[in-house]
Amino acid sequence: MSQTIPADPASESFPFIHYAERIRRAAAANPTLEVIKCEGETRTWAEFLPRTNQVANMLADRGLGRGDMVAVLAKSSIEYLEVFLGALQAGLCIVPLSGMASSEQLEVMIRDSGSKLVFASQSTRELIEPFRGKIDGVPEDGYVAFDFAGEGWTAYEDLIKGASTDPLYVDVQETDPFNLIYSSGTTGVPKGIEQSQKMRSQHIMRFEGMGLHGKAVTLVSTALYSNTTLVALLPTLALGGRIVVMPKFDTEKFLKIAEAEKVTHAMLVPVQYQRILAHPDFDKYDLSSFEVKLSTSAPLREGVKRDIITRWPGKMIEIYGLTEGGIGTALSCTEFPDKLASVGKPGEGVELRIINEAGEELPQGEIGEIVGRSDAMMTGYHGRPDLTEAMIWRAPDGKVFYKSGDMGRFDEDGFLFLLDRKKDMIISGGFNIYAADIEVELAKHDDVADVAVIGIPSEEWGETPLALVVPREGSDLTEAALKDWVNARLGKTQRISGVEFRETLPRSTIGKVMKRELRAPYWAAANAS
Repeated sequence: MSQTIPADPASESFPFIHYAERIRRAAAANPTLEVIKCEGETRTWAEFLPRTNQVANMLADRGLGRGDMVAVLAKSSIEYLEVFLGALQAGLCIVPLSGMASSEQLEVMIRDSGSKLVFASQSTRELIEPFRGKIDGVPEDGYVAFDFAGEGWTAYEDLIKGASTDPLYVDVQETDPFNLIYSSGTTGVPKGIEQSQKMRSQHIMRFEGMGLHGKAVTLVSTALYSNTTLVALLPTLALGGRIVVMPKFDTEKFLKIAEAEKVTHAMLVPVQYQRILAHPDFDKYDLSSFEVKLSTSAPLREGVKRDIITRWPGKMIEIYGLTEGGIGTALSCTEFPDKLASVGKPGEGVELRIINEAGEELPQGEIGEIVGRSDAMMTGYHGRPDLTEAMIWRAPDGKVFYKSGDMGRFDEDGFLFLLDRKKDMIISGGFNIYAADIEVELAKHDDVADVAVIGIPSEEWGETPLALVVPREGSDLTEAALKDWVNARLGKTQRISGVEFRETLPRSTIGKVMKRELRAPYWAAANAS
């Protein structure tokens, strides 16, 4: 079992309503609404809800109920959503898994979660095959295939065939687990972040406050295993809106769908914004239906934000937060164009502080680690009370805050400015260097398309900053010229030791630059010498 965080709620402003009940209300209010569209397939509420009911009843017929877990490792599809919502209706906890993880890590995650069923698509089958049938708790017929047939796999349609299409009513409590999301999708030891029913209920109300509503058309173009996706998708359905799902992101396809479906809302990650805005025909598409665009998962550069509010209709909101919860800010870029270098102010019910290495609170303006608390915090890391405790900072008054691992500061107006991941901070000659400051300067150069600054070994300084840059296509910029250009704009202690051009930078599926992967060869070489 997970350790429950000993934190009293920071706010009780949002009432708890079981997600399945929200969905039933939405369906009853507009049964003929085409609520989901995915690759040409559509479902009205009248078609979709009975299928989720079948999933819920199938699970109950198998003896599964409150607190039990089922894992899904599959491409985005209508069937994926049927299982997701059906499991929630039955009181189960969903474990959405990333296809970016290795087979070995996925086996660890499924064992760790205690999942009773594993759902898969053809695109992820090979990741599961090495351990299929070897995990205690997953029965012989518990490996379920959405879109393929194979020995040892149960067809999804066969599994739910014959189950009742009537709604299943379960007395779900707000402390029950809603989903278990694993961090460290490609490297490191996976940690299961257990989010409660209450936490997801709070997300729905928060996003309604940011502009989601019952007539929203939300274009979903990031993977369903990601919290980035779920924080926009789940509220849209719960509030009675409709979603258009892209199983795989494509810039031109995104623009075509947005125009044809008159999309009003989208949650995107920074690299998607960059690619969309760089499309040569971007300005030819009619995007006037957009009301709100959201960005999270990684910092959105100031220049990109300015480009969005200049060229793309509707409000632009950047969100900074953790999957674990507790920390959350929002920046309305259209409302505060003079604060685009920040990530905004704390959201409703969120309390943030800045602390030093000794755990002491710092005054406004000073740089330190960001910690926060709110009424939306995880239950804990699944089965890891030690890691849960390590996440906590306790204030002198006993309040429990989560450590972000991010360095930042507040300005005189209460806006939060991010500097770096604490673990990514470069210490050179005894000075703390924040890669984000250098990246901001490099991004101002017209010929820089993408950039990441990392710390590499230095005999003289211990560490020294190195810039890895993707130059714009057709540029005649040289590494030496860019180094001289940016060093002339940086403080003496910030100056980079070199520039290396790359064709691309490695990013996760939700757009984060994988700096650990970039640093690894430099430190491996140093350790080997």
